[in-house]
Amino acid sequence: MSRKPILVVVSGPPGAGKTTLAHRLARKIGCPAICRDEIKEGMVHATGDFVAAPGDQLTLRTLPTFFQVLELLLNAGVTTVAEAAFQDRLWRPHLQHLGEIADIRVVHCQVTAEIARTRIQLRQGENSTRRAHADTHLSTRQTHAAEHNSFHRVQLNVPEIDVDTSDEYRPDLDEIATFVQAGR
Repeated sequence: MSRKPILVVVSGPPGAGKTTLAHRLARKIGCPAICRDEIKEGMVHATGDFVAAPGDQLTLRTLPTFFQVLELLLNAGVTTVAEAAFQDRLWRPHLQHLGEIADIRVVHCQVTAEIARTRIQLRQGENSTRRAHADTHLSTRQTHAAEHNSFHRVQLNVPEIDVDTSDEYRPDLDEIATFVQAGR
């Protein structure tokens, strides 16, 4: 009997460590990691002059592309880790649709606003080739804290786990992988 593939949704506010965890988890369980910002970054390379901003044209094109890639993989029976800042209002309808073809597990990345802000600043300073991120508006402590604290995590009726990414992972990567594969 064939089972549905697993879709691991890695979510959290900017700077929460989502992309790093998504890639590590995908390697651990042996599947691809599809990251929304990496898709957008690929679009930036084909665009030329581009300045990221909330709601920019590439962001609008990235959303359907991201979900088309996920749907393609899941319909082919590929367990997949999907990473993005999945906020409930924008993302739940798309994820519910994917629940028809995959067993969904949600991994919520959590970190303090101050740690997230520090990570964003490091990302902006050290890796200037990442032009797709539109988080430069989060540069002040107050602006970032307000945005971080207003993040509305995706709410689905599926198994979920909270992961503290402040320093290493709590629970650890092995426990997260066990959670993802539970019931298999």
